[in-house]
Amino acid sequence: MRLILLGPPGSGKGTQAQRLVHKHGIVQLSTGEMLRSAVAAGTPIGLQAKEIMANGGLVPDEVVVGIIADRIEEPDAKKGFILDGFPRTVPQAEALDDLLRKKHLKLDAVVELRVNESALLARVEKRAEETRARGEEVRLDDTPEVLTKRLAQYRSLTEPLIHYYSERRKLLTVDGMMTIEHVTREINRILTALGALEPKEHEDHAPKSAKKAAKAAMKASKKPAKKVAKSAKKAAKSARKVAKAPSKAKAAKKTVKKAAKKAVKTAARAAKARNGAKTAKKAAKKLTKKRAKR
Repeated sequence: MRLILLGPPGSGKGTQAQRLVHKHGIVQLSTGEMLRSAVAAGTPIGLQAKEIMANGGLVPDEVVVGIIADRIEEPDAKKGFILDGFPRTVPQAEALDDLLRKKHLKLDAVVELRVNESALLARVEKRAEETRARGEEVRLDDTPEVLTKRLAQYRSLTEPLIHYYSERRKLLTVDGMMTIEHVTREINRILTALGALEPKEHEDHAPKSAKKAAKAAMKASKKPAKKVAKSAKKAAKSARKVAKAPSKAKAAKKTVKKAAKKAVKTAARAAKARNGAKTAKKAAKKLTKKRAKR
C-alpha cells in the first residue's frame, strides 16, 4: 500500500498517517526526516543535500526525489509507505510518478482530507485563548496569523495537486471535519474498496466459515445417499466461499475441501450400496417366485 495524504495544515494528516502506520505496518516517509537521515548517513545524495543546506539554499526537487528513491528501497518500506510533506507541487508529483514508474511501483491512492478553513482558524483562536487563560505562552507557529499564511501557501502551491491526481483517478476525498475515529474508518473503508487493503472482516470470519463448512461435510457422511449428496454439495459451496478469503484461511480451506471430498465419496458409496441392495432384493424376489412354481 503506497499512499499520499493531502490536506491543509490542521486537517489531521499527521494523526491519520500514524493510525495507518500502526494498523497496517507500513512506514511514514517524512521528507524532513529522510533528508536528515541521508545527511547523517553520509550517502552521496545526503552529502549533496548537506552542501546545499550549508549554503542556505533550498534542496531542489531532484535531490529530494533521489532521497525518496533510496529510502523506498529499504526493507521496512517494502510493505508500503505514506509520503508526508511530498509532493507539495505539481512538478514534484510528476517527478514522483517518474520515480515510481522506473521502480515498477504503483501509487494506490491520494487521500484528501477536506476541511473548513474558517473552522480551522476558529479552533486555533480557541486554543490560543485557552493557552493564555492558563498563563502559558502561545507557540509562535500555533496562532491564527501563522495558520492564515500557511493556508494561503497551501492553496497556491499544493491545492493544484487535487486536480492533478483527480485527473489520474487517484484522488479520494474524505470529510476531515468528522471525528478522528470517523475519518479513520472512512479512510480504511475506501482503501479496502480499492483493494489496497484486505477486507478485515473476511480475515476474522473465514476460519469460522471454514470450520462450519467442514462440520457440515462430516455430518453429511453419516446421512442417507440423497441427503449426503445434498450436504456434500452444500459443503463444497461453503469451501468455494472460503477459498475467496485471505491467506489466513488457507489451512481451513484445505480441511473443508478434504471433508467435502470425503462426503462426496461417502455419498457415492452409499448410493452404490443402495443400488446393490435393490438388485439383491429383486434377485431374492425372483428366486422366491421360481421356488413357488415348483
